[in-house]
Amino acid sequence: MTSVLNVDSIAAKDGTSPVTLTKQSAAKAWCYGVGTGTIAINDSFNVASISDSGTGEYGNNFSSSMDSANYPVHFEGHNSIRPACIDSNETQTSSSCFGNYYAKESARDAEFFCSLVHGELA
Repeated sequence: MTSVLNVDSIAAKDGTSPVTLTKQSAAKAWCYGVGTGTIAINDSFNVASISDSGTGEYGNNFSSSMDSANYPVHFEGHNSIRPACIDSNETQTSSSCFGNYYAKESARDAEFFCSLVHGELA
């Protein structure tokens, strides 16, 4: 027998809190931002602010911290120069992570960058 569940929203028992995800691999934070000029967040989840530490160096500051500094993070960026990648070799903490954008083997500001964080929240 096939079941179908159609809902508009799901809330915690109190009716107002967000549902807590347990034993799931859903992203715990993500950010899509502008990396040139005045950096800015276009859209995000669990990212309170972003930081610009220098040419091509971006950081995410979480609204809710991770349970430790040991979590996987993926950064990527877009620029008109190819090839390009972001290396997350900066020290990450439970409350922030950083990435460095490189194009043609040198640090550059990315036109747009995004990050994706998995792991467990504190």
